[in-house]
Amino acid sequence: MNVVDTSGWIESIVDAPNADFFRPSIIASEELVVPTISIFEVYRVVLRLQGEESASESTGMMTLAQVVNLDTELAAAAARLAHEEKLAMADAIILATARRFNATLWTQDVDLKRFDNVKFRGKR
Repeated sequence: MNVVDTSGWIESIVDAPNADFFRPSIIASEELVVPTISIFEVYRVVLRLQGEESASESTGMMTLAQVVNLDTELAAAAARLAHEEKLAMADAIILATARRFNATLWTQDVDLKRFDNVKFRGKR
């Protein structure tokens, strides 16, 4: 299983320099888990950059994978991670989701590269 963090989705959507790093995980939607916080963040950024139609198309593509809602158990796990590891809320939710599914987390976020089961490529 794979989780692509928000920055990876955006890289792929806007065809930025690291898009090719993230695309194989995104294309394999049967092995992909998408936290709902990522849908929020992608919609917000793509709306700003490319408009509402592109934002809707982008998040629609994300729902082809397994979308994971933030339930009580996941929220508590993310809160513990945020507290113990000094992570931002979205990063903690995305990492907690990856851990719940024993998934590899694909990211270019330097705050997440230190964790196990993380594939990191620095932003170019």
